[in-house]
Amino acid sequence: MTVPELEIHLDESDLARSLRDDVRAGLTAPAKWLPPKWFYDARGSELFEEITRLPEYYPTRAERAVLTAYATEIADVTVAKTLVELGSGSSDKTRLLLDALSRHGSLGTFVPLDVSAAALRDAVAALTAEYPNLSVRGIVGDFTRHLRVLPGGATRLVAFLGGTIGNLLPAERREFLTALRAVLEPGEWLLLGSDLVKDERILLPAYDDAAGVTAEFNRNVLRVVNRELGASFDPEAFDHVAVWNPADEWIEMRLRAREAMRVPIAGLDLVVEFDEGEEVRTEISAKFRREGLARELESAGFALRRWWTDPDGLFGVSLSQAV
Repeated sequence: MTVPELEIHLDESDLARSLRDDVRAGLTAPAKWLPPKWFYDARGSELFEEITRLPEYYPTRAERAVLTAYATEIADVTVAKTLVELGSGSSDKTRLLLDALSRHGSLGTFVPLDVSAAALRDAVAALTAEYPNLSVRGIVGDFTRHLRVLPGGATRLVAFLGGTIGNLLPAERREFLTALRAVLEPGEWLLLGSDLVKDERILLPAYDDAAGVTAEFNRNVLRVVNRELGASFDPEAFDHVAVWNPADEWIEMRLRAREAMRVPIAGLDLVVEFDEGEEVRTEISAKFRREGLARELESAGFALRRWWTDPDGLFGVSLSQAV
């Protein structure tokens, strides 16, 4: 078996420059922030996989339930010849779509796109072995920057799963959806996973589990900055905080300094000062309502064609068409 070479549009120097720019901008802002994409080094990815198996963390199970129930319908409606997955990781849940589209007989190509070359290489090798009749074309890139490199020429279904759309601020969502619509032909498809607004008694434990795995995941961003930029953060000097913002209808994850401190970041020639109790926002996770998401999709040039939820109504999966 010959594993296809990856198409590289984002290399280590790009990632290093992006990390430097993000850390400098975020930690010198009046309200400090760091982007959630920097959680995901090898250790962060392991922690997130552990999170998805926690009893409190419902999104992965709920989305899988939707895909299990409706993958065949998705294949029948889209008749997709090419499946594209943005932020693919291990492409675990996507196998439900691959199986359904393969049974349908339309699918010829799978294009996973991810920022991690190592994770993508492993996934492409596994998928090439599992689906020998499928052309697998792995692209190392950032879904906010590299949509224009997606291959065309066949009816495409773009899958953006896991509720990752909720990690984008509203303006970023508009920009992303508009850019995605610009690279699709009329009639092509977007399959979008979106977590739904619900009681915060369900929401908050999903981001602040009893075992403390999410807290370790949150602090991991400081370990990444330490390793990559020569910073001297003590991750244990920060408390993990998860709060529900009812006005914006999103969860915010933050790191709160337990005491005043000065943190040198050698790679940036920067010293960052923290007051006791000062917070760094590390993630938002927006929750959606069907009608609001439909408006956002319509504004970007998509028409909502199908809407499904799990039996408990916790998570939504929408199928929209470029118009």
